[in-house]
Order: sequence, then C-alpha cells, then structure tokens
Amino acid sequence: MQLSTEKSFLDKLGIWASSLCALHCLLLPILIPFIPFVGATFFAQSWFERGILSLSMIIGFWAILSGFYRYHRQLYPLYSLVLGGLIYWNKDMFGAAYEPITITVGAILIVGAHIVNLKLCQSCRSCESSCSSVAQD
Repeated sequence: MQLSTEKSFLDKLGIWASSLCALHCLLLPILIPFIPFVGATFFAQSWFERGILSLSMIIGFWAILSGFYRYHRQLYPLYSLVLGGLIYWNKDMFGAAYEPITITVGAILIVGAHIVNLKLCQSCRSCESSCSSVAQD
C-alpha cells in the first residue's frame, strides 16, 4: 500500500511553510528599507510573523499526529516540532544579534520534524504492516 498523497502533501506543505517563515524572518531586515515603496508594511509586523509561524505549527501538528496515528507511533518528530516552534516563537530571547541563529535553529528543527515524519511514514506503509519503528505489544 502506498503512502497516501494527503499525508505526503501535509509534510511537504509544512516544510514549505516553515521554510518560507524562516526566509521571511531572515530576509526582512534586508528588505525593510524597501517596504514603504511597495506598500507592504504588514510584512514587518509581529502579528504577521506570529501568524505565519502559527499556521506552520498547525500544519505540522496535523501532519505529524496523522503520521503518528496512521503509521509509525514515534513521538520524536513531535518533540522536534514543538521545540523548534518554541525556539522560533522566542527568537529574540538572546537579543537581536543572535536572532538569525535562533530563527535558523528553530526552522531546522521544524523542517527536520517534517522530514523525519515523512521518512517514518514511508517506512511504515500501512497500519497493518509490521514496521521496525513500531513497538510490538
């Protein structure tokens, strides 16, 4: 049985959303001088950044919990997602000088959670199959 395209789509969507969020946060300081010229001041607002991150986390929870219940029964992708989200949400915890580093670490953990979840789901093609990553009762 093939991995459902919906499941694969959710992880890929989560990877893209997290990556775009990180790219937005990393490039925003460079693009701020040009924002008035394009009339896009909302890009620099914290509510916009938090909104993108929240959407990314919702997609992540949906994808990873779906993979957990349907396939692999492993929680470590969820731990990586939550830790990455917390680090990313508090990106200024070490000050503005270290913000790019905390953004990168958070994004890597979130994207990594999706990649690991995708790999685990691919190794466990169906709920009925015996999988090396599923603990046997």
